[in-house]
Amino acid sequence: MKVLIIGSGGREHALVHSLGKSTLVDRLFWTPGNAAADDIAENPHLPAEDLHGLLRFAKDERVELTVVGPEAPLVHGISDLFAEHGLTVFGPVAGGARIEGSKVFAKELMSGASVPTARYAEFGDRTAALEYIKKFDPPYVIKADGLAAGKGVSIVRSEHEALEVLIDLFDKKIFGESGTKVVVEEFLRGEEATVLALCDGENVVPLLSSQDHKPVGDGDTGPNTGGMGAIAPAPVANERVMGRAMERVLLPLVRELRKRGIVYKGVIYAGLMINEESPFVVEFNCRFGDPEAEAVLPLLLSDLAEAMLRTVNGGLRDYTLAWREGYACDVVLVSGGYPASYEKGEVITGLPAAGLQVPAGEGVVVYHGGTKKVDNRVVTDGGRVLNVVGMGKTLREAVDRAYRFIPKIRFEKMAYRKDIGFRGLSCFPS
Repeated sequence: MKVLIIGSGGREHALVHSLGKSTLVDRLFWTPGNAAADDIAENPHLPAEDLHGLLRFAKDERVELTVVGPEAPLVHGISDLFAEHGLTVFGPVAGGARIEGSKVFAKELMSGASVPTARYAEFGDRTAALEYIKKFDPPYVIKADGLAAGKGVSIVRSEHEALEVLIDLFDKKIFGESGTKVVVEEFLRGEEATVLALCDGENVVPLLSSQDHKPVGDGDTGPNTGGMGAIAPAPVANERVMGRAMERVLLPLVRELRKRGIVYKGVIYAGLMINEESPFVVEFNCRFGDPEAEAVLPLLLSDLAEAMLRTVNGGLRDYTLAWREGYACDVVLVSGGYPASYEKGEVITGLPAAGLQVPAGEGVVVYHGGTKKVDNRVVTDGGRVLNVVGMGKTLREAVDRAYRFIPKIRFEKMAYRKDIGFRGLSCFPS
């Protein structure tokens, strides 16, 4: 069958890589892609936000499955639009995508489904939000209600910092309309983990757990980013935690969505805080995580295309996924200055052939994120540039393989965290 993947980052590169292994897939399209796209797929060069252009292309090419990587097209209704024209999409309808498109809506869902999460209140003006913050002790969590490219959450440790964030949101409107309503919630303590799960509208099949590292600096210091790296599986998400995540979080969420007339088909991203083996929801997203997908998908043995078709066709009952033994560690290489201002167009050297697979035996895969080709050279084209993913029988082996390979890659002002996996490694005595 013909498959179209929409998006341009490391997540989409990992999806294309996995789908390319499927015996069900004859032809792959990837748009708008990045510097790796031409090596592993056909690229029609259509923007992810051009929903009607993507629709025309899918109809003209008779695409049988469209896989939507980023959240914005889902929130803006691409699945609804394609369904109206008889096309199959992996990704929820706009009503379901609101679990990511609106923090307020997500909190309302959790309240209705009795999903464990932090106490919260919503506000539409700065003064009221600041008065609420004064009622309890820091740290405080302030979230822009709408989409903010993974940067709409601030953890602040004083009233003064809270005021600065609220001024940015309400007065300076750094996230536009996405920040004109905010959620203020208590700070949850524990160990973070992400659980991605396939949902066919009723049945839920979890993928391997993972653990993102969002702050830009080692030791989880500095401002939040879209993600500086991830490991999979997350040692903190043991069998008991995964069972509780299913029973207390994922299944109640799906039932609550159905009560509201929303049949959710696609992947659910549950960002969790684990406290004494009990999961509390930090956030829901409506798509594969980035960089979590880059750590999870290389360990998948099952046919991803088959799993996606079962998801969209309501065939996940009694279905299980097969996984490779061991661990993966994804280290994200970023442009200097990220997540603040950074330069583009820096030449990248040391990339493996075709921009992906390192020679056999090294246990490393490299996924492109913010890259493009200029004069047949690969250059930087974003903040998060590359994902170096090491795999091994142990987490330590996976971490070491990723970090051993990184010095082979070079571009001006390249930066990365030196401690991806540090929390996971602390779970093991050795």
